[in-house]
Amino acid sequence: MAGLESAPAARPSLTSISSGELRSLWTCDCELALLPLGQLLRLQPGAFQLRGDQLVVPAPAEPASARGGFNVFGDGFVRLDGQLYRLSSYMRRYVELTNYCDYKDYRETILSKPMLFFVHVQTKKDSLKERTYAFLVNTRHPKIRRQIEQGMDMVISSVIGESYRLQFDFQEVVKNFFPPGNKVVNGEDLSFAYEFKADALFDFFYWFGLSNSTVKVNGKVLNLSSTSPEKKETIKLFLEKMSEPLIRRSSFSDRKFSVTSRGSIDEVFNCNLSPRSSLMEPLVAELPFPCVLESEETPNPFI
Repeated sequence: MAGLESAPAARPSLTSISSGELRSLWTCDCELALLPLGQLLRLQPGAFQLRGDQLVVPAPAEPASARGGFNVFGDGFVRLDGQLYRLSSYMRRYVELTNYCDYKDYRETILSKPMLFFVHVQTKKDSLKERTYAFLVNTRHPKIRRQIEQGMDMVISSVIGESYRLQFDFQEVVKNFFPPGNKVVNGEDLSFAYEFKADALFDFFYWFGLSNSTVKVNGKVLNLSSTSPEKKETIKLFLEKMSEPLIRRSSFSDRKFSVTSRGSIDEVFNCNLSPRSSLMEPLVAELPFPCVLESEETPNPFI
């Protein structure tokens, strides 16, 4: 199904969608998106900054993070235009959880912002040169959010009181996006996983690897690459709307996305692509989760 939705002929792009049509799109109409990393850095200077040999991403405690942004998944480094940069702050693609509070914080954290993964591609024209793309996962789109939430809910219901490992994989949908002849070099990096270790005396299924699950996330990929100044401005507003802060609700059930719910969460999905005019509303409370977030100021307890 993912291959059919992401076939080159049907792939939504800025060459097939006019500027006016793109302005009328709801943010929730964008399930997944791809654009050159360099273009993303230029369009989102508040969310990403190149400082020397570092690609700086605002940490949860920094004011810029409270204004929105992305959950960047990586291994600490990213290559751009042949140069290797260190990530100053990012989320690890694999974490271990040992209690319900950690699980709850992790779940809320990964769903609080759009996800970003780095994609390295060898083109058909020049197989020796890699291009770096940013792959965006809109966790506020009902289709994407449903796949993540249902994956987490289903594995819990099947392994009550036992340890388990759950992985979310985007390799197939990304590889199907690019035309034949282009090679995704780092497909294994297009995933994230967590392992919940329960305090069970006999964890046979976990010991033998029978409680490992993988959810292959599928969706329609929007091509946000463009050289047109007008369309670049539209893309900028589009990205800002996608990454606006998500307001925390009073209970978990209230925070779950519903197309019929009313209130601030649905403001993210209106047709107005202008940036939020006021930041005086309560913003999502960032979660101090040291085993998830990597930064140069925070020691990594898993290395």
